[in-house]
Amino acid sequence: MMRETDRPEGAPVTAAGEVTLYTDGASRGNPGDAAWAYVIVQDGSVAASCSGFIGTATNNVAEYHAVINGLRAARAFTRGRLEVRSDSELVVRQLTGQYRITKEHLAALAGEVRQWTRHFTEVRFTSVPREHPCIRVADRLCNEVLDAEGRRR
Repeated sequence: MMRETDRPEGAPVTAAGEVTLYTDGASRGNPGDAAWAYVIVQDGSVAASCSGFIGTATNNVAEYHAVINGLRAARAFTRGRLEVRSDSELVVRQLTGQYRITKEHLAALAGEVRQWTRHFTEVRFTSVPREHPCIRVADRLCNEVLDAEGRRR
């Protein structure tokens, strides 16, 4: 299941001309039902958001899927500089080389992220607190997907 909305509630903050991608992944159980979501902010306003269901996965896998899907979508907004903000310190630190990636399945997902970053002139990965308004929107989108999936069963 994939869900896209144009303007979710939130309080994005970016400078004019900047595109920022906020991502979140969630898993109920670890592993368990998992979802991803992103919010794209351009020129200080929410430009797009989307969420989707993965199936059974860990939280870290869901976080990587959020980044991958967000990068894919962000190409419609810029091919220049992009800042990716996530509340997953693990994913950010793995993608910036601060942490080694020891699990093969995460290394494969990180490789996919690197492939998508080639579509931009520059991509920066930054860790932000989960209380950030745009991360909270992405978290809400993940939970809505998981709630909907739970009702289907």
